Amino acid sequence: MNNTSGSSYTAKLTDGPLEGKTISVGFLPSGDAKPSIEVPVDEGKAYLYTRSGNEEFDSEDSDQPSAVGYSYRTTNYS
Repeated sequence: MNNTSGSSYTAKLTDGPLEGKTISVGFLPSGDAKPSIEVPVDEGKAYLYTRSGNEEFDSEDSDQPSAVGYSYRTTNYS
């Protein structure tokens, strides 16, 4: 397999308050996409999104996705 040299991928937010938005997210040290991401929106408020399994690859021989879909789970307040 060809290792992708990128250190980040595009997270596509598929529903919830940020539906249709995309953000750049770094891979885990293992090279995997993150299972969940927290998106800060205001002081003390963030939206939690979890990986929905939808992945896109730049090429067939790439072992890391270029984009991953995430679904809204909850709002966190601190």
